[in-house]
Amino acid sequence: MSWYCDIAPGHPHHGPYHDHEYGFPLSDDAALFERLCLEIFQAGLSWLIVLKKREATRLAFEGFRPATVAAYGEAEVERLLQDPGIIRNRRKILAIIENARRLQRLSAQYGSFAAWLAAQPEQPKEAWVKLFKQTFTFTGGEVVNEFLMSIGLLPGAHRPDCPVQLRLDALRS
Repeated sequence: MSWYCDIAPGHPHHGPYHDHEYGFPLSDDAALFERLCLEIFQAGLSWLIVLKKREATRLAFEGFRPATVAAYGEAEVERLLQDPGIIRNRRKILAIIENARRLQRLSAQYGSFAAWLAAQPEQPKEAWVKLFKQTFTFTGGEVVNEFLMSIGLLPGAHRPDCPVQLRLDALRS
């Protein structure tokens, strides 16, 4: 995704995400779940739309706390479908709620989403995609690839000469 390093700097939405989030490790379950949800919302749309709607989406999903979202029922689905501040796609909203429920089960077994991710062996993208498809819903190859790149588990978020990549390299050493 090295093109992102060319278009993001200075952009009001892409710039902050590129410079301070994309490719950086995450360990907080709500932040990890939010990132996965944003990638699901992005499927078939531009990342700019997702970034512009991010704050409203975070509010609508009550901070992306997995336990909270896992408890959503039909009333919350209808509330979300009526919220003009978010991407109102029923399939994506239902997938996010189901994934929160699945995260609850993973957390019961591993302690957290972060611990489940850390327990996985280093593996190529194809193996990650297979694992995510077995574990979650609405997690195709691009969703999984972007999610894992965005949290630093897969390489390729930045060009090698990107100043952000240089910061990431310093963090890892």
